[in-house]
Amino acid sequence: MSSIQLVDVTFRYPHAKDDQLAHFNLRVAPGSCTALLGPSGCAKTTVLRLIAGLERPASGEVRIGDACVASSTSFQAPEARGIGLVFQDYALFPHMTVQRNVEYGLRGMSREQRKQRVAETLDMVGLSELHSRYPHQLSGGQQQRVALARALAPRPKVLLLDEPFSNLDANLREQVRHEVRELLERAGVTSVLVTHDSADAQALASDIVHMEPISTAQTTR
Repeated sequence: MSSIQLVDVTFRYPHAKDDQLAHFNLRVAPGSCTALLGPSGCAKTTVLRLIAGLERPASGEVRIGDACVASSTSFQAPEARGIGLVFQDYALFPHMTVQRNVEYGLRGMSREQRKQRVAETLDMVGLSELHSRYPHQLSGGQQQRVALARALAPRPKVLLLDEPFSNLDANLREQVRHEVRELLERAGVTSVLVTHDSADAQALASDIVHMEPISTAQTTR
């Protein structure tokens, strides 16, 4: 399990007039879940992109575990960071079965090793019996679990979740929140959740960072 740290990070998108983040600090303890909570435009997703390596800070440092993965003088490529991503729309491949979707991110393993790892991960998310189905044959909650399984299969150091419940209706949302929390605890992975819904944050996270545009963030428990 790895910690995540952003130390005095400042970031501005090209051609933007203002900084999206200014001297921003964040620490996520190993094995814990921290939620970034706030309205649109407060740079929640920008923080995820900086952790993932999709953006580079103008100043400050991004650290995963003991490694500095980004600073003004150094930068580690996204694929070398050990990051798992769960997107708002799940980003499942519609032409691939559940099994192939989960297997997609596995590299450097034999065919048998991949098969075993997929089976273990599908069992963890409770989808073993649905391995041969396609995404359109699944409910919204089941698609959510496939997206989680695909992100967890490579055993990432860190898992990043960007508004993972926004496509679920109200009836499913509470159930899936509970399932995801159990999965994160079982996997023991350090995670960051981006959401504008305080109920999402309270259901999953041990720490909640309240964000506003270019303001000092507050951490609560």
